[in-house]
Amino acid sequence: MDPIRERRLLLTRRHFFGRMATGIGVAALGSLLDPAPLDALADTGVKANRLPLLPHLAPTARRVIYLFMAGGPSQMELLDYKPSLEKLHETELPESIRMGQRITTMTSGQKSLPVVKSIYKFRQYGRSGTWVSELLPHTAGIVDDLCIIKTVNTEAINHDPAITFIQTGFQQPGRPCMGAWLSYGLGTANENLPTFIVMISNGKESDQPLYTRLWSAGFLPSEFQGVQFRGKGDPVLYLSNPPGISAQGRRRMLDGLAKLNAKRYQAFADPEINTRIAQYEMAFRMQTSVPELTDISREPQRVLDLYGPDARTPGTFAYNCLLARRMAERGVRFVQLYHRGWDQHGNLPKRIKEQAQDTDQPSAALVQDLKQRGLLDDTLVIWGGEFGRTTYCQGKIEKDNYGRDHHGRCYSIWMAGGGVKPGLSYGETDEFCYNVAVNPVHIHDLNATVLHCLGIDHEKLTYRFQGRDFRLTDIHGEVVKGILA
Repeated sequence: MDPIRERRLLLTRRHFFGRMATGIGVAALGSLLDPAPLDALADTGVKANRLPLLPHLAPTARRVIYLFMAGGPSQMELLDYKPSLEKLHETELPESIRMGQRITTMTSGQKSLPVVKSIYKFRQYGRSGTWVSELLPHTAGIVDDLCIIKTVNTEAINHDPAITFIQTGFQQPGRPCMGAWLSYGLGTANENLPTFIVMISNGKESDQPLYTRLWSAGFLPSEFQGVQFRGKGDPVLYLSNPPGISAQGRRRMLDGLAKLNAKRYQAFADPEINTRIAQYEMAFRMQTSVPELTDISREPQRVLDLYGPDARTPGTFAYNCLLARRMAERGVRFVQLYHRGWDQHGNLPKRIKEQAQDTDQPSAALVQDLKQRGLLDDTLVIWGGEFGRTTYCQGKIEKDNYGRDHHGRCYSIWMAGGGVKPGLSYGETDEFCYNVAVNPVHIHDLNATVLHCLGIDHEKLTYRFQGRDFRLTDIHGEVVKGILA
């Protein structure tokens, strides 16, 4: 056979488009193997794993710390004061309020949906006079630094679709999460640590599963996925060298692998080959950077006291909040802390009190610590879950004991720093705390606003996949200008 014809046959359509689409990938690979070209690329705006078009506007935040309360914290017990529930207690939820809303199978079979008041007291705090529950005394102490949004809403009514929705903009799995989008769009500020780090802590009853796909890159290159730090043993799996392997030996092995993978890339132009090389190199650098990051032995006692008695215990929410501050200092772009245990269908008063004890002080301490260090102005802190809880009781109302089902029509979160207005309560719910009365904030609006604070136009941060341009906010979302400083 003619050698030229044979070569043409080997150049398949997929091969051709793959090679055409990964020119920047070659530059990224080169920068990983030899950092010197980064200076030459700076004038063109091209960096390893960063789009040259971003940011679209002047950012007010450089990083995000997302305190995700998995399970659905009850807004009536925490941040949305509803004295009207006193007179409505044990009355039937009117159909004019429910308006035929689809509810979960856990209460859809109940003959009655009785409204239940909160047993916890609220007071006004700070110069802003914001109402906060007695369950959150430390949060109450920083209320003038917070922007509390009471009207977040979502269509999802079950945990997995709801968490997937708020994290990725779609209820079905498979799309990139917010942290992956930011890693893809903004890149890293520290070559020795991952751009996107995830940590998980558990409440005393943590029956709500979390899946690694919640911090995956979806259809984005896998280098943009979150790296999970563990609460026990090495923070990252296989970070330590195996017995008998020296740092020099590992370096020689990685150099050899990089050469082999580079040849593979030349043959197939698969961008995931570059990702593999980048991950090997990052793992090598993390052998030094991660132990330094997680060594809190030099933290002053006053800082440890600020975060509470669990601050020295790896895997606790307090410890993870302290690490989040240390990550922010070192340029980690997106830190996601999950705290499980907020799914309180029964025995809510006891269980929500335990959850508040785990999370209230560390959450407030994180905001205070960032502020004291001058980091809060350009760090956006978010606290909230995937939905809230129903105003009606799941099961029977008993003295000082009740449960609440999932509710997505209105719930409360708070934000701090990074360009949002401090000391603000935004939006209002109706007297039943069942529907939004003023200023609704859909989760697409919330995500659009987070991107805006980071200097990103949510309609322009896109990625073409299967013939369509995808984005975090799907085809929806409006920036909530009323909460911006």
